[in-house]
Amino acid sequence: MDGLDIPDDADDAEAAAIAAAVGAHVRDGERAAAAAAAAPTEERWNGRRWVFAGRIESLQGRSVRIPDGVPTDDWTAAGRTDRL
Repeated sequence: MDGLDIPDDADDAEAAAIAAAVGAHVRDGERAAAAAAAAPTEERWNGRRWVFAGRIESLQGRSVRIPDGVPTDDWTAAGRTDRL
């Protein structure tokens, strides 16, 4: 962003409001970028896949296969056991 264009007929309060809104927007974008950079890369099930399948079998009495697309977050995955 090279500069901020404030309308010529804006009074001081309007100019300040425009600058504050644009500043907040830029900060939100920076925070989102920082959060995305800090987030772990896609986690894989690795050895936990069989543990999770065993837990479903012991609790629900049925055998399931955990496909690759199942979320690795325990709570999210648990909420989708009916679809496995």
